[in-house]
Amino acid sequence: MTALVLDLLALPKAVPEARRAVRAHLDAPCPDVQLCVSELLTNVLRHLGEGTAVTLRLARTPDGGIRLEVTDPDPHAWLILRQPLADDETGRGLLLLDAVARRWGVRLTPTGKTVWCELPPPAVRPWNLAGTARPCAPPS
Repeated sequence: MTALVLDLLALPKAVPEARRAVRAHLDAPCPDVQLCVSELLTNVLRHLGEGTAVTLRLARTPDGGIRLEVTDPDPHAWLILRQPLADDETGRGLLLLDAVARRWGVRLTPTGKTVWCELPPPAVRPWNLAGTARPCAPPS
């Protein structure tokens, strides 16, 4: 699989567009990857504001998993897992990312930062957020 690279502006409409582009690129249902796309792009919207230039990159890992990266121009890497209260309306994005990704992190770049996550290959994923669909099966 060739990598998917999307240069886009962080706008509310970009989130579903990026989710659709990822699904089309993988040519299979991939709700866990799409969830991570939503959470990472929404963090940019929430913390840096609409119109921020971002780059989304999606590639296979050597073992067949998925690596997702979102690069933005903010040099601060303040991503903290929170424990929101039951009635909090925000603060669960990184908890969701942490639940579906086998690992994730932040890498500072000369012009900002890249938040990344890696999801395991489809055969070893113990969850299936879409019911009976195969999440992110490799294209046949």
